[in-house]
Amino acid sequence: MQVKLIASITETDCTDWNSIAGIGYPFLCHEFLSALEESGCVGGNTGWLPQYMVVMEGEVLLAIMPMYRKGHSAGEYVFDHAWANFYHQNGVAYYPKWLTAIPFTPCQGPRLACRADVDSSVIKSLVFAFISEQAEIEGISSWHCLFPPPDQLDGFGGLAVNVREGVQFQWFNRGYRDFDDFLDTMNASKRKMVKRERRKIDGQGISFNVLAGDQVSDQQWQVFYHFYALTYLKKGSKPYLNLAFFTACAQTMGEQMLMVLAIKEGRYVGAALSWVGNDTLYGRYWGCYEEYNFLHFEACYYQGLDYCLAKGLQRFDSGAQGEHKIARGFEPVSTYSFHWLKDRRFAAPIADFLTREQASIRQYKNHAAQYLPFKTITNKG
Repeated sequence: MQVKLIASITETDCTDWNSIAGIGYPFLCHEFLSALEESGCVGGNTGWLPQYMVVMEGEVLLAIMPMYRKGHSAGEYVFDHAWANFYHQNGVAYYPKWLTAIPFTPCQGPRLACRADVDSSVIKSLVFAFISEQAEIEGISSWHCLFPPPDQLDGFGGLAVNVREGVQFQWFNRGYRDFDDFLDTMNASKRKMVKRERRKIDGQGISFNVLAGDQVSDQQWQVFYHFYALTYLKKGSKPYLNLAFFTACAQTMGEQMLMVLAIKEGRYVGAALSWVGNDTLYGRYWGCYEEYNFLHFEACYYQGLDYCLAKGLQRFDSGAQGEHKIARGFEPVSTYSFHWLKDRRFAAPIADFLTREQASIRQYKNHAAQYLPFKTITNKG
């Protein structure tokens, strides 16, 4: 077996990659990662230099792990800017670092994936040894793995990693027949609130066109992208992704994309885009020209919940942040990241910080759960 880094996902065969990655988690698919490269959203001068890690046996692909050589910490959703400053204040370079993550995507999912007939413990030992040895050769300060699934918490022990905990808000399908059945689990005040919000949308004359990505026209993609870019521009920042990325995904994996277009008086006034996995809807992007009462909630949450219930999806991962989701039935869940710091002088104080941070994160999560709208609190954890 040989571990190596490759500079482009095009160095692997799409079928071979997807046979290991699967298609249930769309962001690890060859098509998604390839679209990021081809559109120029990663690579070049973006600060996201692809260095995918693969394990080979001869010409046979055994394991894959997305990895990027990072020159900054933007677009990660797990913030380590203070750590970079800590290094800088002590005259040590924090960048470049290695990042195992899906660019611009704070969604839990597999990070190191192996063929089913391969001993994963052997693969992990090889990968961890490679990381620690090659980091010395390439002048890499650290390796970070963001948003792995909870069942991999014990899977990265081959390196002296620190675990960092975060909180997101997700919805879980507990066998609801339809949206009203879901609402029946809420207390009276929150149930009335949701119904009132949905009525307000109807009262403003807003309707919705819900399409799979491969059904979206070029003109509709341009409209969506304008909405998406406006979300960033309103905050004084540049969008991470470009139109070419979205249209490339629509061409190669459009059946795994869900577009919600809001229409008022014959024109588009907002849009939300999600990705569809085996049992999960991943809410990702949103934008609008002007604010309408509750349009964001309807396009980003309620339309998505309608879709989950119609298709039998078990979870709605609505992305990072958003305490307003709690009152609408999205439960606080723990997310994780792993951090290996080559220089042990920095590892100890950062580990101490993470221990203290974890206590406050868990307190926050428990506190948030108290505001769930259900008649009986059923927090998934």
